[in-house]
Amino acid sequence: MSNELALVMSQLEHTKRIDKKKLIEAIQAALSSAAKKVYGAGQEVDVEFDEINYEFRAFYLKEVVDQVTDNSTQITLAKARELDPEVELGGVLKVRIPNEQFGRIAAQTAKQVIVQRVQDAERQSVFDQFKEKEGDLITGSILRYEGRNVIVSLGDAEALMPAKEQVPREHYTTGDRMKLLVLEVRKTLKGPAIIVSRAHPGLVRKLFELEVPEIYDGAVKIENVAREAGARTKIAVRSTGDDRIDAVGACVGVKGIRVQNIVDEIHGEKVDIVRWDEDPHNYLSNALSPAKIARIVFHPEVPSAEVIVPNDQLSLAIGKKGQNARLAARLTGIKIDIKNEEQYTQEERARMDAHFQVVTGEEQQGSVAAPSAEAIFKTDEEKAAAPPDEIDEGAVTGDVPVAVEIAKDEAGLPSIPAAAEVPVESTEGEEN
Repeated sequence: MSNELALVMSQLEHTKRIDKKKLIEAIQAALSSAAKKVYGAGQEVDVEFDEINYEFRAFYLKEVVDQVTDNSTQITLAKARELDPEVELGGVLKVRIPNEQFGRIAAQTAKQVIVQRVQDAERQSVFDQFKEKEGDLITGSILRYEGRNVIVSLGDAEALMPAKEQVPREHYTTGDRMKLLVLEVRKTLKGPAIIVSRAHPGLVRKLFELEVPEIYDGAVKIENVAREAGARTKIAVRSTGDDRIDAVGACVGVKGIRVQNIVDEIHGEKVDIVRWDEDPHNYLSNALSPAKIARIVFHPEVPSAEVIVPNDQLSLAIGKKGQNARLAARLTGIKIDIKNEEQYTQEERARMDAHFQVVTGEEQQGSVAAPSAEAIFKTDEEKAAAPPDEIDEGAVTGDVPVAVEIAKDEAGLPSIPAAAEVPVESTEGEEN
């Protein structure tokens, strides 16, 4: 057994990357537990490993006492000294279990432990390997369908691509090789569960990082990605320091070769490369390309924006079933309301008409009643000192200009110029 055990441990250490010391400790614990089941749960058993001979040895542990009350755990001093002359009262005597009794137990238990440890080590190795790749690209081949889910072979492990992470217009055939994004790796009772995706926006981001050296080096940065898998993707890029680098041109490549390689990988999905700008007007205008924008009215408190486009650009700005507008809104983080110039002009006219009606109504409410004599004269003394005809004229005819002048004098405001004053006709001429 020793030669076979040495060979097995050596192979496991090199091929399965299982630490030999941990494997020995596990076998020792398992052998001790197995011996207790055979010789009684109360029996203390100690298992040692001989590294020179690659052999496990088991011992009973018995306490040396004057009078034995438990044969499984105690031994008298006289009998103990027959086995070990140097043992003392109160000490612990180790009694070797014969190999013929222990050999069969050791072989079966060692086999079970080694198999279990190999499985655990393989699962841990797979988990560690793919846990580091969360958020990265990986190449896999399609194995089979399980319901609506797709099982993908990653070489050392199998991954799951749920239905929601599949591209609607893609059909997956057994044996197809493709790039996938590792979304999540978690431990389960059956081993590590690896979740991959073909529909996540991160897939396009990683494809650009892989295809464009300037992004990998940090000279060009991807600010954001908005994607409707299988239809269209918008990606915003900018140069990080060197103004000589054209971020959009770097992503497109010579004759469009770089972006074409990415489009081929995602099976013909359209990709719009947008130039990021710190000015929200320019950024939003770039995000809505290829439509031409007339002007943008921002509402920062929402945040939202009204985008006005020429009449012939409305359908292009909105896109098929609103796709262009949706992706631009996701890319910029701004709620977008797109209108053509005719619609915006009509709405502005309606708003101005409504505002004019409100203002006119307020002015009419403020000038319904003419001021009385009490409103013109501040005190009773002023009213008594004034000529009777002035009191009557102000109260009866509603001398508004005079009342306004008095109110302005009190407020310290300038009086109405003489040219703007309206003369009041005298009643004496009518009597004559």
